[in-house]
This record gives sequence, structure tokens and C-alpha cells, in this order.
Amino acid sequence: MEDGKPVWAPHPTEGFQLGTIVDIGADSLTIEPLKQKGKTFLAPVNQVFPAEDDPNKHVEDNCSLMYLNEATLLNNVRVRYSKDKIYTYVANILIAVNPYVEIPKLYAPETIKQYQGRSLGTLPPHVYAIADKAYRDMKVLKMSQSIIVSGESGAGKTENTKFVLRYLTTSYGTGQDIDERIVEANPLLEAFGNAKTVRNNNSSRFGKFVEIHFNEKNAVVGGFVSHYLLEKSRITRQGQEERNYHIFYRLCAGAPEDIRQTFYLSSPDTYRYLNRGCTRYFATKETDKQILQNRKSPEHVKAGPLKDPLLDDQGDYNRMSVAMKKIGLDDTEKLDLFRVVAGVLHLGNVDFEEAGSTSGGCTIRSQSGQTLEHCAELLGLEEEDLRVSLTTRVMNTSAGGAKGTIKVPLKVEQANNARDALAKTVYSRLFDHVVTRVNQCFPFESSAHFIGVLDIAGFEYFEHNSFEQFCINYCNEKLQQFFNERILKEEQELYDKEGLGVNEVHYVDNQDCIDLVEAKLVGILDILDEENRLPQPSDQHFTEMVHSKHKDHFRLTVPRKSKLAVHRNVRDDEGFIVRHFAGAVCYETTKFVEKNNDALHMSLECLVSESRDRFVRELFENSNNTKDSKQKAGKLSFISVGNKFKTQLNILLDKLRSTGSSFIRCVKPNLKMVSHQFEGGQILSQLQCSGMVSVLDLMQGGFPSRAPFHELYNMYKQYMPAKLTRLDPRLFCKALFKALGLNEKDYKFGLTKVFFRPGKFSEFDQIMKSDPDHLAELVQCVNKWLICSRWKKVQWCALSVIKLKNKILYRASACIQMQKTVRMWLCRRKHKPRIDGLVKVRNLKTRMAKFNEVVAGLKEGQQEMLKQIQELDASITALMIKIKSTVMTRIEIDHEHQALVTRSQQLLSAMQKAKQEEEERERLRRIQEEMERERKRREEEEQRRKQEEEDRRLKAEMEVKRKQEEEERKKREEEERRLQAEMEVQLEAEREEEAARQAVLEQERRDRELAMRIAQSEAELIPEDTPDAALRSNGSSVPSSPERVKGPQVQANKAAADAKKYELSKWKYAELRDAINTSCDIELLAACREEFHRRLKVYHAWKSKNKKRNADSEQRAPKSVTDYDCAPVVKRASQQNAAPPIPARQHEIAMNRQQRYFRIPFIRPGEEYKDLQAKKKGWWYAHFDGPWIARQMELHPDKHPILLVAGKDDMEMCELSLEETGLTRKRGAEILARQFEEIWERCGGMQYLRSAIESRQARPTYATAMLQSMLK
Repeated sequence: MEDGKPVWAPHPTEGFQLGTIVDIGADSLTIEPLKQKGKTFLAPVNQVFPAEDDPNKHVEDNCSLMYLNEATLLNNVRVRYSKDKIYTYVANILIAVNPYVEIPKLYAPETIKQYQGRSLGTLPPHVYAIADKAYRDMKVLKMSQSIIVSGESGAGKTENTKFVLRYLTTSYGTGQDIDERIVEANPLLEAFGNAKTVRNNNSSRFGKFVEIHFNEKNAVVGGFVSHYLLEKSRITRQGQEERNYHIFYRLCAGAPEDIRQTFYLSSPDTYRYLNRGCTRYFATKETDKQILQNRKSPEHVKAGPLKDPLLDDQGDYNRMSVAMKKIGLDDTEKLDLFRVVAGVLHLGNVDFEEAGSTSGGCTIRSQSGQTLEHCAELLGLEEEDLRVSLTTRVMNTSAGGAKGTIKVPLKVEQANNARDALAKTVYSRLFDHVVTRVNQCFPFESSAHFIGVLDIAGFEYFEHNSFEQFCINYCNEKLQQFFNERILKEEQELYDKEGLGVNEVHYVDNQDCIDLVEAKLVGILDILDEENRLPQPSDQHFTEMVHSKHKDHFRLTVPRKSKLAVHRNVRDDEGFIVRHFAGAVCYETTKFVEKNNDALHMSLECLVSESRDRFVRELFENSNNTKDSKQKAGKLSFISVGNKFKTQLNILLDKLRSTGSSFIRCVKPNLKMVSHQFEGGQILSQLQCSGMVSVLDLMQGGFPSRAPFHELYNMYKQYMPAKLTRLDPRLFCKALFKALGLNEKDYKFGLTKVFFRPGKFSEFDQIMKSDPDHLAELVQCVNKWLICSRWKKVQWCALSVIKLKNKILYRASACIQMQKTVRMWLCRRKHKPRIDGLVKVRNLKTRMAKFNEVVAGLKEGQQEMLKQIQELDASITALMIKIKSTVMTRIEIDHEHQALVTRSQQLLSAMQKAKQEEEERERLRRIQEEMERERKRREEEEQRRKQEEEDRRLKAEMEVKRKQEEEERKKREEEERRLQAEMEVQLEAEREEEAARQAVLEQERRDRELAMRIAQSEAELIPEDTPDAALRSNGSSVPSSPERVKGPQVQANKAAADAKKYELSKWKYAELRDAINTSCDIELLAACREEFHRRLKVYHAWKSKNKKRNADSEQRAPKSVTDYDCAPVVKRASQQNAAPPIPARQHEIAMNRQQRYFRIPFIRPGEEYKDLQAKKKGWWYAHFDGPWIARQMELHPDKHPILLVAGKDDMEMCELSLEETGLTRKRGAEILARQFEEIWERCGGMQYLRSAIESRQARPTYATAMLQSMLK
């Protein structure tokens, strides 16, 4: 302020204006403009910047300025633009200002040759310099490169991209057709993807990444184009001063008459998708006359054509047709493209009206019938199918459990949306096809590296910002982060290259803003996707969710807090403000949900995918196979545009991070798109949005100002005396800085430049341009520093001489050491072969111990191997003696050693082979054993399975047999009850007869007694037999004997008793047992058994009757049954009927009887009430040989099993017959013979039965017969 130096102060339209500081306030400065003396205004302190002394001075690199700030940056760009120098560097970043006029020779072929192989900075700034730098970096570093071209619409991104591609293909192409195709692909992409906007007549409405691929020889071999985020909303609606995509107007203006009639084309104003925007053609005076009047809209006729030096709709149609031919598209495919474009135009003219029915749907207006027919014809569809699909949608139903489909009518608004969605989808698929065909026109088999050129819209903010601006700005946030990382990296590389040795520079990261958009679950894109998945999504609910989940986020706020009045009128649920790196932007969320969904109704997509036209059908074939396009009938499936863009962007950034990078920032000088008009405020905003201001802020942390030594020398040599100017530039600068006493932290000396901290360059300049007295003092200081420097050099020289003397002495001692070393080396060289040979042979000898270990592990051929090892050991010893005693060359020693090594290896291989063979045999033996065990196991399993099947079959048979026996028993009991009843009736009759007979006899007796008394009294004796005989003979009505009155059953029983051959009632128990055990008479044996069991029944009846009265409870049977010393009559009877010896065929008899086995659980009587859970339950097993028991077992849980055998243990075994036990009637009681025999053998039954047989106590049974046959 005291010096009156000018400063840059903010200006609303010019960006900055020159002025002087008049007063200093608390947080503002009072500025007086230089052009308006006497007027002042206030400016914030942080927006006022120092200015250069010469405001008209300009530099090629802004880092060469004394003051590096946004004001000096803007002024330097302004001055250079006024001189048609549209390119400027900021370090390695190129700023390109659109001139809107052709500058002579700027892009001429001669200019291309000038920049080939030239380093950056050696020639004036140019887009060719950036392209050549990328190529040289790729060639030297063997690494792919990327060039990021960004800027707002109309800034010249597409043109600069063309120049980069032209430079690379012209300079480093192979001269083949592929180079021309890469260049000619741009007009085709522009026709389908570019449109006129308010800001740009040829605005790219999509982002693209063009890759130029190079082979190992660094020559162009092919290319590839990736595209991002085509603006689909432009297809159906444009602004008032904007147009749809160029292809629509070029087709209307330049198509031949036959194509125009085939596709039913007319003027742009007749199409809904064109007439709501600008319907004028781009044309010159000449081409406007060539366009027929019926192709012009009323607006074009009235206002005339649009003017642009690079655009001409009729001429561009012809150029586009030529480009199609050059890249390999034939006429058929060209007509296919045009037919789909015309079909989209006709589709937009389909109008709807409310239907008269109560269904609430809509119908197509009668005036649109012809249009519908044309659209269906061009797209290869059936007219009626298209009519139905536009006015209805298909819905799945499952009413009543049966699945089906119904058609739901659409309202007019819904039908309009469906029509527009179909148009957008068809055109976007067409654009994808165009890009695919462009990529197919320059194929390549292999590629070593590539140079990619990214042409994408820069940061945008308008009065009304929608989903497209949100995606573009999100992309620029990611690119800005990448930009900051790369610029800092290059700055750090420059510091390292110049040898400054400074620490790494840090910057403020914008990761929080990126996370706000793309974070999982809580990011704005994910919230939008969740909203799209709701049954009834709405923009208001989406906006509320964004505000609720990021209520306290620094980067997000509500519209009412905006600084612009137009945004403060937006409600909180209608938008949100995001603070981006370039400034805050208010987004209006209307149609966010609609624009985020890239899917059609199933009925529409199925209709188009089944088109008769092969070309249209192929457009939808690839999409129908993807997972995202699977739709449910009646519901619009969801394909997220935002998520798809995020995925593509992350892939792009991964590709960019894997490559080297260069940056071109395109700037639009004015909104009117005219030449030589510089709007500073608008350009400053673009520089801020492109991140250039933030780059300057990043550089403030390092050494932003820099100047080569020769420039400083030329700048200040006029102030120095002649003896100082004779110094070389580096020493001159060094002396100057030392003399001034500048703080070493404020500057750094590099190899070619001196680097200054922010603002220190201006301080240095101010000191140098101070008054002459101060300059004289400065010269004295410089002289003093030079004298000191020279004195130090003299001292250094003296020290150098002393060091030289010491070095000579050191070298003399070193020579002696070298001589000793050489002599030692000669001696070593002479004897080294023998020493090395001995070492190798000794090492070979130490390996013999391992050989012995290997041999010790052998089982076969051990002696032979030991003999070979001993022979090898002797050979090694002999070689060692030979080396020590004779002079051998290295070759001889190596030959002998190699022979021994070969022998040892052969021996080791033989031993290893023998060991492996032994191991293999052992392994095979184990495998064989394992297989044998497995075979046995399988056999056992098979046998067990068969046994189990047999057991199940036998048990089933036993169960059937048991049921049959049960039925027979019931029948027998029924028969016995019937016979018993008959016998009781007969016995009752016999008793009555007996009583009558006894009465007759009693009467006869009384009569006889009476007659006797009478006879005695009359002394007259009557013989006894006579009356009886007379009575018997005369009394015919009275039975003569008791047998005469017996019934037939009693007589039959008596006859059976009389017919018995043996009388066994007198036999003793022991005699019965011996007869059973030894008799060979079957009838006697059966009679003995019958008598034996009859006596057991009598005993049990007696035992149960006298149980309480008889004190001798342990008596087994009545004494008369068990007494061996009874009456002599019995003894005689036993002697008369002694048991005969056991015959040989008794085994056969026993084998023929039926064998049955039973098992039942039991609980001992004393434990019945103690063991309620039946834990002490035992098992009772029985083997019945015919009707009688042969073997018996009792298994108790807490004591040894009890085994009983018939004959030896009769008194303890079951005395009842099988029928009397009732076991056959108990379900599950009968078991298999195998089960009984397993338990019997496990409990020692075989030994017990064998001992009973040997002691002749066992009765002959099936079991004894089997055991005896087994023993034999």
C-alpha cells in the first residue's frame, strides 16, 4: 500500500481488475481501480492478489511468473489469447482456450513435424507437444499413457481430441488404411452422439475414451472406443434453443429423395421429437439454396440457417456417408442405421387419447394411424402388436392357484412414457451398435501399449441441474482426485530430478465428497437404487432419505441455504446441494428416479426383440441375454443407470491409474461462441472448475516459482559490475543469493533452475531493484563473498596437496601389498587344481557314510551292495593318494573325479532302485492284504445281509406258523369244550342210570334179606346163587353189571386203557428217567414220557394245593413219586420192566422231531416292586425238542447265567409241554435257532452239554445229537 504497487482485485465480469490498496479493514481491503480513479470498492482479503510489474507480460509456463495465483494465471491467459496464443502451460498441464476461428498454420503438417521428438518446454505450448510427450513416455518407460481432455461444453474438447489423434496417426502411423479409419471414425460418432446446445453448436453428449494401440515397434496398429453416459433425455425433449442429435437433421436435410420417400421423411417441424427445440439447419449460403423447400421448417424459412464454420447439415450428410464407407460400412448397413433413426422419429408422432370405455385406458388417435403404420414398417413390427404394446402392459396373475397373464390398459401419461422409453432404448442400442462397428473397423491382433484420449464433459452447474449433471460432476470429482494425485506426483518427480531433496507435498483430499455419492448403502447412488426397487418409488421420498442419512454431512445441505435466490425457492424434498471441489451445486431431484432406470416393460422389449427386421432384432439380442434385462411380466424391471455409470467409471479410473497421464484443460472464452472476446469472470469460473486454481494451491506447499539460471543472469546482470558479470550463470546466482543473505529455506538450487517458496521470488526481485546505495552495499557483499569463497578454494587446494602426498605414500605401500598378493596368486594358481581336486574327492568320501546308511535299510542284496561300496571307497582313497603324490592337471583331476561321481551316482541309483523295489513290494503286499481284508469284509457283510434276510424270512414264517397254531388251538379248544359238554351230558345220564340201578339192587337186597329172614324163620335154606341167577335171569329190565350201563365214550376210554402195553404206574421216578435216557423202544419211550409228565402234573397240583399247609416247601414231588425204596411190588415191576439200553438210531429219531426256540423277559419276584424301571430285567431262553423242553437258560443282569439240560436238570426245568406253556401264542417270543445257539455258546452251553453227555446224564435230544455228530 505504501509503495502503491498494483494488485488484482475481484471483478464481476472481468474476473479481476488492477487497482491499488487505499485502506485496510478488519477482513477486507479498500481498492481503487486504476481505470476508474476516485472510485473505491471493498474486496475480501483472500480475494486480493499481488500483480506483476508489467501486466502485459506473458510467459509460456505460469510457474515462471513472479506471483503465482489465480489472478496472474487469468491475466497471463488473457494476454496470450489476445495474441492468438491459445495454449499455456501450468507445469505440465496444458490450458487450451477455444479461439472460435482458424489460426493459420497452427495445426499444419509442418507444425506436426516441428514437435516430433521435442521435449516439453523447448517449443511454444501446443496440444501436439502433449501428444508427443505421451508417445515419448510410452516409448521410453514402456508404459501405456493417457491424455485427459476436459472442459465444459463448447470449450473445444472434441477438436483437441481430434488433433491428438491426427498427430499420433500422422507421426507414428504405418501409412495404411487403419490410420485414416481412426481419424474418420470421429465424424460418425459425432453424427450420432453430438448435438447443438445453448453453449456449443457441436456438443458431445457422451463421454468417450479413444485408445490408439501400438505394437512392439511403437507403430499404430489399431484403436478402440469406449463410451459413457449418453444423454438419452435429449432424444425425446430439448431446450428451446437446442437441437436433437445431428443425425436426425442431416437425414432430413441431406438424404436423397429415394431414401426420403422410403423412410417417409419430412421437415423437422413435423416431428414431435424435433419441433419442441430448434428446427433450423446448419448451412452456408450455398448449401442453404440446395436444400429443398419442403425439407425446411417455417422457423428455418423465417430466421434463416444456423451458422457455424465447422457444421453444415447437408454437407455433413455426404461427409458422414463417405466416412461410413471408409470405415467399412456398406450401403445395406448404412440404410439399416438410417431406417432405425427414421423409425424413432415416427414413433414420437404417435399420439394417445382417453378411451371411451370404463376400463380407464387409452387408445391411439385416428390421426396417428398412418404414423403408427410407418413406424411399425421401419422397425419390422406388426402394426397391431405395436398398437397393443403401447397402450397396454402384460401382468402375471396367479388367481385360484392357476398362473396366467392379463393385459392392463395404460393411461395417456403412462402410454406417452412407454413410447418415449421405447424411443430412448432403441436409439441408445443403435448408438451402442455404431460404437461397436467403429471398433470393428480398426481391429488389431496384439498390442504392446496404447495411448488413450479421454474426452469427457467437465464440471457443470446451471440454473437447473438434473441427474445428468449429477453424474458428470460425480465423474469430475473422481477425475479431480486422480488429477491431484498425478500433479503432485509429477511435481515431486521434478524436485527429485533437480535434486532439491524436499519433503512430500500434501493436499486436501475430496474423498468425503466421493463417498457421499458412491458409498455402499448410504451413498446417494445406492439410496437412489433402493428407491427404484420400491413398489411405488418417488423423487420426494428419495430426497428425504438423502437428507435423513446425511443430516450432518459437511458436503450436503438443503436448497434453502443456497446463496442464489432461484435455489432458495426449491423445497427440501425437491433437491439438495452438494459442495464439490469447484463449488456448491443445487440438484433438483425431479425425474431422478425415472432417469436412473434403463429398462422397458417386458411387452415392449419382447416386441422389439422379435422384430422381423434382422438388424433391429440384433440390436436387442445381446441385451436379452444379460442378467440385468430379465424382467417380470407386468412390472418394469430395474436396471440402474447410476450404478452402471459408477462401474464404468471405476474401470476407467483403474485403467488411468495403470498408465502415465497428461492433462489438457479446455476453456471456453465467451458464451456467444465468437472469436477474440475474452470474458474473464466466466473463464475464471472454468479455471476453478477444472481444478487449475486448486493446482496452484497445491504448489504453494512446495516451490511454485522457478527460474532457470540463465534467465536470472540475464535479468540482473545489468545491475552488477563487469567483474561479476564475467561469472557463469550458476555461480553468479549463487554469489548473488549468498551475498543477499537470503534464508536457505526460502529457495533451493537445482541442477538447472532455482526454486522459490511462494512470494520469495518477488522479495528477491525487490531487493535487486532497490536504490543504488543499497546496490553498492550489495556489490560489496558479493565481493566479500567471492573473496571468502576464493580463500576457501585456496585452503581446499592446500588440503588437496597434503592429501595427494598421503595418497602417494599409500600407493607405495599398496604396491608392495600388490606384489605379495600377485606372488600368492601365482602359487595358488599353480597348486589350486590339486587343492580343489582333493577337496572335491574328500567331499565325495564323506558321502560314503550315507551310502552305508542306505545299504543298512535294504533287506535283500545287502552283501553285494556293501562289496560295491567298499570298492568305490578304495578307488576314492587311491585317487587321493595319486593327487598328492603326482602332478596332475585340473582336467585330469576333474576327469577322474567325474568318473568316481558317476560310479557313486550309479551305485546310489541302484541302491535307491532296490530300496524302491522293496518298498513297492511291501506296498503291494500291504495293498494285497488290505484287498483281502476288504474282500472278507464284503463277504462277511454279504453273508450277514443274507443271514438277516433269512432271519427275517424265518421270523415271518414263524409268525405265520404261530398264527396258524393259534387258530388250530382255538379250534381244538372249541372241539374239546364241545366234547366235554357231551361227556358231561352222558355222565349225567349214566349217573342217573347208576342211581336207578342201585335203587333196584337195594330193593333186591332188601327183598333177599326179607326172604332170608323168612326162610330162616321157616327153617328153609335158599341157595345164594339161585336167587341172583333167577333175579338176573328174570330181571331183564335191570342191568346185570355196572359196565352194561356205561356210555360209548366211557367204554372207548376203558378199551384204550386195556389196550395199553405197559403198566408204568408202579415205576419209580429214577426208573422212568433211565428208561427215557436208555430205551430204544419207541412205544416204551413215549409211554415213559407220558407217565413222567403225568406225575409232574400231579406233583404241581399237589404242590399248589398244599403250599400253605405243608411246611416242607422245598419238596419237589410226593415222596411216593421220588422215593427209590418203595414197596417190593414196585421194585419188582421195575425189575420186570427195566429200561433197555440206548439204541444207535436214537439220534435219527431226535433229529426228525420239530425244534423250536423261545425267549421271554422276566423280573425276579423279589425285585418286582423295587425295580420300577425294569433295570434288572432278565431273559429266559428255552429250546423245545418236539413238545418237551430240551435246554433252558436264565440270563440275569447281575449274576452268572443259569444253564439247564434235559435229563440232568429235569427237576429245575420247565415241566410243561410246549402247548401248555402258551409260548407259541405269545407274539415275538419265538426266535431263530441261530440266535439261541449264539447265546448258548457265548454262555458256555457247549461245554456244559458236553459234560452232561459224557456223564450220561443228558437225555437224548436234537441238541445232544448235533453235538455228538460235530464231535465225531
